[in-house]
Amino acid sequence: QVQLVESGGGLAQPGGSLRLSCAASGFTFSSYAMSWARQAPGKGLEWVSGIYSDGSDTYYADSVKGRFTISRDNAKNTLYLQMNSLKPEDTALYYCAKDRLATMTYLFDYWGQGTQVTVSS
Repeated sequence: QVQLVESGGGLAQPGGSLRLSCAASGFTFSSYAMSWARQAPGKGLEWVSGIYSDGSDTYYADSVKGRFTISRDNAKNTLYLQMNSLKPEDTALYYCAKDRLATMTYLFDYWGQGTQVTVSS
């Protein structure tokens, strides 16, 4: 069965950095685009970033562009999100999600359980 397991969340100070990981299993990871999304307390789900199956193209929400970097290691079946220059408004539960195709459709069929990121001094 498909499993997506996020890790790497925690407490960071404003201006700090965190690196999230998402370990994938149960499907051919290298064949699908992947994304990160987040949900802040009391708010709806926000798509954050996506990457093609082969890593050739990446996409970012305006709110994180220039600060976050998405990447993947298909040999390790792992998706990453490097988050720099963190702001308090980045505080959220972060999810990784599997797309339905190798390119970005923004239609996700599997989600992880999430990892909490809190940005506070």
